[in-house]
Amino acid sequence: MNVAQHTPALVEYVRILPELVLSLFGIAIMLLDPLLDDRRSPRVLGTVALVGGFAALAATLVQAQSPGLAFWDMVNVDAFSVFFHFLITAITGVVVLTSFEYLDVQKIRAGEYYGLILFGAVGMCLMSSAVELVLIFIALEISSISTYILAGFRQRSAISSESSLKYFLLGSFATAFFLYGVALMFGATGSTSISMIGQTLSAGPAPGLAYAGIAFMFVGLGFKVAAAPFHIWTPDVYEGAPSPVVGFMSTAPKAAVFAVLLRVLFEAHAPGRLWLIWIVAALSMTLGNIGALVQNNVKRLLAYSSIAHAGYLLTAFAALPENGIPAALFYTASYAAMNIGAFAVISHFAGSGERLVTLEDYAGLGKRSPLLAATLTIFLLSLIGIPMTGGFFAKFYVFSAALQADLTGLVIIGVLNSAIGAYYYLRIIVVMYMRDAREEIAVTPVPAAMGAALAITAIATIYLGILPGRILEYASQSAKDLMR
Repeated sequence: MNVAQHTPALVEYVRILPELVLSLFGIAIMLLDPLLDDRRSPRVLGTVALVGGFAALAATLVQAQSPGLAFWDMVNVDAFSVFFHFLITAITGVVVLTSFEYLDVQKIRAGEYYGLILFGAVGMCLMSSAVELVLIFIALEISSISTYILAGFRQRSAISSESSLKYFLLGSFATAFFLYGVALMFGATGSTSISMIGQTLSAGPAPGLAYAGIAFMFVGLGFKVAAAPFHIWTPDVYEGAPSPVVGFMSTAPKAAVFAVLLRVLFEAHAPGRLWLIWIVAALSMTLGNIGALVQNNVKRLLAYSSIAHAGYLLTAFAALPENGIPAALFYTASYAAMNIGAFAVISHFAGSGERLVTLEDYAGLGKRSPLLAATLTIFLLSLIGIPMTGGFFAKFYVFSAALQADLTGLVIIGVLNSAIGAYYYLRIIVVMYMRDAREEIAVTPVPAAMGAALAITAIATIYLGILPGRILEYASQSAKDLMR
């Protein structure tokens, strides 16, 4: 055979190159794990996972040079999917960095842990480029099964096992809803291809089955992003899961699911989407912020915060596509940086068995560890939406897009909820700097890997708050590719 005959196949594999790289490194970790002793295993396997994460990041840049469809038009590489590939692989690399110290302190076996993170990232990356509902379901399951297991990795803690079981049971129900929605959509349109569904639904009045299919799929995906009223699992799972895993599962899977939601709602011209998103966004913002007000456990507080931020992001979904999609993409990137950073601080400070996770434990942290407290403050101010941080422009773009779509009521609800959210974020800062510790708690020095993770997330948070133009420009190009 000549080279020309091989080229199409090679191009198709280039279009799933990040997934291939992550899979190969995940397999390598599982093969190396039995060959290493317990002393060397965490460092060696952690290094392999870190190289795998950043190799997948480089593979994303290679993938971007070969846009187009692949594998019987089930995968589409464009600026939209490349954006999410880059974000998910970057999140994976940073989470691996935050896990180096954590696994040593908590005495967690490294092989399965790092392997599951990489395999979970494979599913998330595939979700962002899949344009066929059955393939999206398969990718969703790859991602979900990994996070179900990771949530229960603190085997010496009963609450961790409980969180894993609860996440698995409720997640299985949500997956069933999504799959039933796919079946209804196939019945309504005769296809599971998103582009074919979009052509069918835009050609005439949408059948009733299409409305039901969208509703069922939205329930399944709403569970994955912790949007109200599908959020019940979130506080318990976040509290019991290992802190680096919470940073991972609160950002990367959400980014992948939001990518799917954008494709389903806009590329497939989903009927009845506006009122559905409006209600869920308003409920998520309100219930998330009110729930966070009464929390004393920092992980549960940030869990309710995650629900509220899902509502802010969904506000962009209700806006017009040309403004709402770039705003949603920028918000996803900003939230990933500040939330991973916040949970990185929590994982370092919590100590063995994650004992130090209440607000009282953080009292006086500004004196005991000024650098750690200052870093957490940056992330909390960004979560509030203070200028000079990524969170400010994220909310600004979302609310601007909603106003341009005449969603004044939803913007008012969002602004009021932002004011409520400021209270409990500032409460943590007040405790760190204005309260004396009840007892002296030793804060261990920040190791190199954790310091690198905190530096990356803090720099990203500030960069997005000072120079958002380049990211927003790429997000706008992504929106055009999606709507083309």
